[in-house]
Amino acid sequence: MNIKKIASAASTLLAASLLLSGCSAVSNGDNDAAEVSKPTEIKSIGLMVQDMSNPFFTAMDKEAKVQAKKIGATLNVQDAQLDLATQDNQISSFIQQKVDLIIVSAVDESGLKPAIERAKAAGIIVVAVDTPAKGADAVVTTDGVQAGELSCSYLAEQLGGKGNILIVDGTPIQTITDRIKGCKAALEKDYPGIKVVGQQSSKNDRATGLSVTTDMLTANKDVQGIFGMNDPSALGAALAVEQAGRTDEIIVTGIDGSPEGVDELKRAGSPFVGTSTQNPGEMVKQAVAYAQKVAKGDTPKKSTILIPSVMVTRENVNDYKGW
Repeated sequence: MNIKKIASAASTLLAASLLLSGCSAVSNGDNDAAEVSKPTEIKSIGLMVQDMSNPFFTAMDKEAKVQAKKIGATLNVQDAQLDLATQDNQISSFIQQKVDLIIVSAVDESGLKPAIERAKAAGIIVVAVDTPAKGADAVVTTDGVQAGELSCSYLAEQLGGKGNILIVDGTPIQTITDRIKGCKAALEKDYPGIKVVGQQSSKNDRATGLSVTTDMLTANKDVQGIFGMNDPSALGAALAVEQAGRTDEIIVTGIDGSPEGVDELKRAGSPFVGTSTQNPGEMVKQAVAYAQKVAKGDTPKKSTILIPSVMVTRENVNDYKGW
């Protein structure tokens, strides 16, 4: 073979090699693939909730069914059971199913980011609900600062603007830190006679709300009020008050407007006197509305949608529609 033929053969092999290499690069996983355009219509929805045993998320499921039927979309609901790895796998499944919209209440605000980015690269609209999730197109959540302000203002008013209170805090996620921020801001601005004498974190549930409140009541005898950053922790705090035999001395408020909270407000003799609301169904409704706008090419300028909170008390609980 002469020099020209050798050079020609080598050139052909090199071109073929580059072509195969290029094909390999295009199909090399989600991260290397070019991002697919967003859907022009929402025909399929994947809803991911943290824990379906919580009424908050069953309310989301209920509204998702309503919204899917309304727009003629299919719906696939997945329960993470509070496990991050499970949510990651669920997003991978939704990518394979080529859903148009993922609505997710993330177990971990940051930990789900890689999976969310894979979904977006596949052309899926991702909206976080209840808690922010890094990488999501938008987040729909309760105005946590307002909810904290409402609950603590009501607590302070019921105490006549003076007295010592405890705060049952929770896990360090934005939705909870916003509530604590709102509570303290309201007290500092309008109720200088209210003093926070104890603050401990629960795990956002009734059991730890009970245990941390019991500890704080033991350490602080002079207490007239307790703010729980969600209804489960507040109801645990109310039980601690009852077990301490101090029902006539201490009142408790929370945040959620949950079915359990409503029942407790209606229970005679309970120290639980008020809860500022969340609206899980409205979060899903707003998430679907946002996605539809994106699909129509009219992406909203605001990517954070705050749902207003209202105060539910013994006086107006019978007028509250609930979840």
